[in-house]
Amino acid sequence: MSVRVAFVSDSEPERNGVGAYYADLIDQLGPTQVATAFVCPGHSGQRGFSFPLPGDSTQKVYLPSPRRLWRALREFEPTVVVVATPGPYGLLAAKWTHDKRLPLLAGFHTHYAGVTDLYGNSIFKYLSRAWFRFADRTLFRYADRALGNSAEMTGLAERLGGKRPRRIGTLVPRAVLDAPVRPLPAVLGRVLYAGRLAAEKRLYTVIDAARALPDIDFVIAGDGPLRARVDRAAAELGNLTATGWLTRPQLLEQMDAADALVLPSEVESFGTVALEAMARGRQAVVTSTCGIVNWPDLAEHLVVFGLDDALADVLERLAGEPAEVRQARAEAGRQAAHELNRSSLEDWIALLADPLG
Repeated sequence: MSVRVAFVSDSEPERNGVGAYYADLIDQLGPTQVATAFVCPGHSGQRGFSFPLPGDSTQKVYLPSPRRLWRALREFEPTVVVVATPGPYGLLAAKWTHDKRLPLLAGFHTHYAGVTDLYGNSIFKYLSRAWFRFADRTLFRYADRALGNSAEMTGLAERLGGKRPRRIGTLVPRAVLDAPVRPLPAVLGRVLYAGRLAAEKRLYTVIDAARALPDIDFVIAGDGPLRARVDRAAAELGNLTATGWLTRPQLLEQMDAADALVLPSEVESFGTVALEAMARGRQAVVTSTCGIVNWPDLAEHLVVFGLDDALADVLERLAGEPAEVRQARAEAGRQAAHELNRSSLEDWIALLADPLG
């Protein structure tokens, strides 16, 4: 029997990390014997009502037509369904899959209930946390097994009721793998942050570093609830640029133009953008709370710092290293990122062929 996999997500393919993760996976599954469908906003005939996410107007919540969503799944005739998010799309697909007695894999890429704990003492915080706890547990009740991209996430999934948790690796865009790599400059002169502009990303550390290191250019790429604060800082500091949200090709250009990428997050289930930076032969500077540091083959080529360490001090030490040390680390990181992509694709193919084995 051929393998036919329906991936279901509440996220648009290119809008955030989860959507991009599965878009990259589907792209690389293309040349294999696995047939895929992506059922998400804007794909597979999915439309429906949407409204801004409370607390972040740059993100949307989509309410699909159950009939249209179930019809897309029925017409594709999947042998296995992978649900990436615990939103309306994900829960409706989980119910359909459960009713059809098909194997269901639940991706656990973000602990949304945990992220809401960073948003102050508000009614939005408590309502959001209650919803996501309910949604996570409901999805795990339907699913045959839970998938996470770090040991921390698989452990948390199991505590929330996820069955047979399994860690599985992250892939990167084909263009990141295939485009020629620019040599790393001998001098650290440009630093990039790319991601959501939100409290859990600790963007103030990037702004403080730009203020403390005027000889280094900083770029903050992305959108989110802290966009206005970032724009004000960019207007104040001559060495800080705010680009707003970027397409994947635009982000690749910014990454290649940078000497290092920083990810100073307080909460980060993995940190795919750091893996992409490594694959492009760039230094990846991440906090010890990022899930990527739990992959030993990657961690030895990262620059890891604690939440109590000043990012400016970390970058100053990095800039003071001999150029050949930084270049060797970047090249070793590039090779490790490519190897993880290869092994992760193989793991996915094996898992989808035998999801319950």
